[in-house]
This record gives sequence, C-alpha cells and structure tokens, in this order.
Amino acid sequence: MDVLTDAQYPSLCALADAYAEGRLRPSQVVRAHLDRIERLEPAIGAFQAIYAEDAMRQAEAADRMIDAGNRLGPFHGIPFGLKDICDVEGRVTTGGCQALSTRVSPETGTLVHRLLAAGGILLGKTRTVECALGGWGTNQHMGTPRNPWDKARHRVPGGSSSGTAASTACGMAVCGVGTDTGGSVRLPAAFCGLVGLKVTEGRLPTDGILPLSHTLDTPGPLARSVEDALVMFRVMDGAEGWAIERERRAGSGVFADLRRDVIGLRLGVLDAAERACCSADVRTAYDAALDRLRSGGAELVPFSAAAPYADLAAACGQLIAAEGYFHHGALYDRPDLPMDEHVRARMLAGRDVTAADYMASLRDRLAGRDDHLDRMEGLDAVLTPTVTTTAPPLDSVDEAVSPAHFTRHVNYFGLCALSVPSGLSTDGLPTGLQVIARPHEEAMALRIGAAYERVRGPMPLPAFA
Repeated sequence: MDVLTDAQYPSLCALADAYAEGRLRPSQVVRAHLDRIERLEPAIGAFQAIYAEDAMRQAEAADRMIDAGNRLGPFHGIPFGLKDICDVEGRVTTGGCQALSTRVSPETGTLVHRLLAAGGILLGKTRTVECALGGWGTNQHMGTPRNPWDKARHRVPGGSSSGTAASTACGMAVCGVGTDTGGSVRLPAAFCGLVGLKVTEGRLPTDGILPLSHTLDTPGPLARSVEDALVMFRVMDGAEGWAIERERRAGSGVFADLRRDVIGLRLGVLDAAERACCSADVRTAYDAALDRLRSGGAELVPFSAAAPYADLAAACGQLIAAEGYFHHGALYDRPDLPMDEHVRARMLAGRDVTAADYMASLRDRLAGRDDHLDRMEGLDAVLTPTVTTTAPPLDSVDEAVSPAHFTRHVNYFGLCALSVPSGLSTDGLPTGLQVIARPHEEAMALRIGAAYERVRGPMPLPAFA
C-alpha cells in the first residue's frame, strides 16, 4: 500500500487504526513522508529544519513497541511538524528570525514533551513569520512557504503558522503544531484547506514557546479533519494515550460530541455590515455553509459583536504590539540586525504604547469580553468566515493590512474557535468557516465543525498533491 497516494491523504485517525490492526507500520509511514518531503519541499519551502535520521529511528522504535503490544494510543507513530517557535532541547529554534539562527533551545517545553511522550514522531521544525507577528505567512529572510493549492503562482499560506499549514496541506506531515495570538492557527488553516483549533486562553501550556503576547498566545493543532484535530488537542491537553484511545473507540467523552448533529442549536451569523467586508467567493461559501447547517436543524440568528470586528482587531493588535515589543524590542531597535522590515514596522508600533495605554487596553479588554459574552447569551456558537478573501499571490500582499479581521477578537476576548474548510472558490482556492464558542467550550466548536464537515463532504486535494 502506498500510504501517500490514496484518494485522500491518510488521516491521523486512519493511520492510528491501520497501526492498531497491523496493516501499516510507523516506519513505512514516516519513510513515505520523508520521501514526499524530498520531492515537494524544494517547491513548497515549509520546513526550517528536517530531522530525517531521528524521525526514522523514532519510527523504528515505534514499530518495536507496537509489535510488542505496547501501543501508546492514537498519536503513536504519527509524523508531525512543529512550528519553529517551540523549543526542543538541543535543537535550534529561530522564531523565524535570521538573527537567531544559532539559538539553541535550552529545554523542551511541556507541550512538545506531551506530543513526544504520546509517541508522535517529529519530522522537523516548520517555518513561521518572524517572531510570529503576521497573518499572511511571509518572511523576508527565512522564506515564505508556498500555498500548495496553486502551482502557477506563489500564493501565501497564511500565518504565522505558515510552514505547519503548508506541510500538512500537501501531505509532507499528517498534522502539526501552530500557535495563535490573533489568528495564526486559523488563518493558515483557512488559506490552506485545513482544520485549525484555537483553544481557550490559558487552556494549554506555553512554556518552551517563544512568546509574542503572553496575554493572548495559544498553541493549537492543524490537521486535515476535525477528529484528527481533536486527537491532537487531547494529547496537547495532557490526556493519556490509552484514555484517548478508549474514548475514541467507544465514542464517549468529547468524542461523543463529534457524532452529534446540530438540531436545536442556535448559531449567530454575520450582520449585513460585516458581510460587506467579504469577497464574493467568501460570501458564497459562507452562505452555502449556513444553508447546510440550517438544513441540518440549526437555528440561525443575526449577531452583532460588542464592536465592529475591525475595531476589535485593532484593539487586539495594539495589545500584541505592546507585549511583542516587550519581548522582542531589543532585536528590532537595532538597525544592523537582519530583521524582516514588515515585522519591524509592526513590532516597533509597540514602542509608542505607554504604560497608561497598556493598562487601559487590559481594562477595556475585560469589559469588552463581558459585553461580548452577554451578547452571545442564548447562542451555542457564532459563525463567521475565517478570512475575508482567499489566499492572495505573494506579490500582491499588502503588509500594512492584516487578514485577521474575523479572528483577532477571539483572542482578545479569550474565546475558543475552530476553522474548518468550507469548499473552494471559483479559482480553486480554499475558504474557511469559523465556529466561535465561549471559553472552555471547545467541545461545542468541534461538534459543530464535525457536523458541518459531514454534510459538506470530502475536500479535494491541493494542486501539489
């Protein structure tokens, strides 16, 4: 069996079942992914570093453990990518900065420990926007990964988890770790036709992850299906592999929610003013998704946020810049360092934020969150497009504008959200549906996403497949 030429790429869960039933071995799967990396990586440019020899050693060890009846759970033997802001002891972690190209990680963070302890096989570090500050996925010095959905033009993959999304979308990895401060998991998920989960503020550990905004940073999974994202989320959340396996097999716990429909759910939808911010293709995909959920029994209710999403995005951006400058300003204050000039402009905006402005931003954030949650009262979730347009060509990106119009307020208010592919535009590019839920209601977002995924049907493969 050629594990990478099926009608669909093998999902995390399909591989887990194949391992459990003895139809595939991790060494076969990892070897196949490394072969695909060798073929596609020169064109895609998703990886900052590739750990081929170590990955094969880990895969062969996984073979032996599974042969001996010691399978750890559904993540055992799964090849994944890791955003290059996550520390792995003894490995270089650049944070997307050429100026940090020799920075060796002092220790491995909790999140990575959990993934490796669950038997995950780290293929390598994936590229990121410099210091994770940017939504398009561009990087002047370290390289901008190519969106796998277009062979003719270099389109952006979305950021800042650009390499994780690009590698997963074209089958060089089964799934991967991203981080989301204003949309950096969900934006690349939407642009690259993937599922991306932004978890509740504080839900997952962030030690061992280079900070951008310590208030807003949240790590999260990028995967090809809602169930795959859930498995990875459970591992990242600290659940034992055997418990995840038992729940998944029995359809119990949070996995029970994936099998539920949307009958009786009340879902908030965009008002007319916010709809006007979207391109025609995005509106068409959004309306088609709403129709499917309405036909499935959901009640759709017009919803207006606590303020226009553009204003909330700007408020979030100010907080990101202030905290980002606190963490990284010393790099950007030095004109002699090879920093991305687009990121430098965004980062140095934080230098002008006074202490009074910063404290007012934190105060306004809490007051706005209370108002927003009051507006969500009686709703099970709110639905928006993830992005206002499909992925633009690299040479047409306006770096002064962020694509995070609909995503930043989720971080600003500490909510959770899921981006799930909602089909293709007229020119064959993915669109995304964002399901926004209250804090700690990831199960509801995943439930709605899975129900929509079933009625949407399978997504085609990208051009680079």
